[in-house]
Amino acid sequence: MRARLLLTTACVLLVSARPASAAIPASRAAAAGPEHIVVMVFENHEADTIMGAHSEAPYFRSLAHRSVTLNRLFAITHPSLPNYLALTSGSTHGVHSDCTTCVVRSRNIVDQLERASIPWKAYMESMPGVCSTVPWSGSYAMKHDPFMYYTDIRDDAGRCGNVVPLEHLRYDLASDSLPRFAWITPNSCHDMHDCTIATGDRFLRTWMSRLLPALGSNGIVVVVFDEGVTATGCCQGQAAGGHIVGIIAGPGAGVDVTIRIPLNQYSILRLIEDAWGLPALGEAAHAPVLDGWQAPGA
Repeated sequence: MRARLLLTTACVLLVSARPASAAIPASRAAAAGPEHIVVMVFENHEADTIMGAHSEAPYFRSLAHRSVTLNRLFAITHPSLPNYLALTSGSTHGVHSDCTTCVVRSRNIVDQLERASIPWKAYMESMPGVCSTVPWSGSYAMKHDPFMYYTDIRDDAGRCGNVVPLEHLRYDLASDSLPRFAWITPNSCHDMHDCTIATGDRFLRTWMSRLLPALGSNGIVVVVFDEGVTATGCCQGQAAGGHIVGIIAGPGAGVDVTIRIPLNQYSILRLIEDAWGLPALGEAAHAPVLDGWQAPGA
């Protein structure tokens, strides 16, 4: 009896030791948001080369017409990697190159998602294997995979197991197991870095046809570029990486809506955080707020 009493007391102490506010408020706030948010990132084009009337991206233009267009969206900086970090943590962390040996010890969107009990995965086209740390492999480039730079992801087997080759998305869609948050990085051909705009346009069309039916009643796909080719920017110097395309599509997004206020990639991170009631990370707290994108009643 004495041993059983001690064991029961110990269990009560362990439960009581948990912080009272651990994840419950965040989870409740997140439950009210979109069923799914998917982010897909393309490469190195100014908005007019994609959205111009004579561009090789007819699907981009048609998707924008029936969705939400971010008319004045700007990348944070150059080159690629700092922008990927900005999109996922609210800071470039002093990174000014596409380094392959640097790491970031900082809070990021995965920390927020897991605290709020929101399932997530990052799908990387041409990645040679789950949680791969190789800097290059065929058309895969780690500099376009921000998740492998955060030490609390790459050094944690459980978390790193959610950074997977794009093929896994086919299986997850087929089994109706798309996570609430999904990140998609096309390979360096399909993201338009090394191949034509038309190639990226076909990639987007193919995957949107698969993603849209899986988003539920109010999910969204955010299509964005990592950087342009100019130094144009906005927002009191917060962004100077070029004028880029931004589209919010899906059942949770408005139809034929154009948002004309200046925005940047921190605003994209802020959109995700605000949609699920998460606190703003870093510069996202000071970025222009992206409002007016929701479909009526979503």
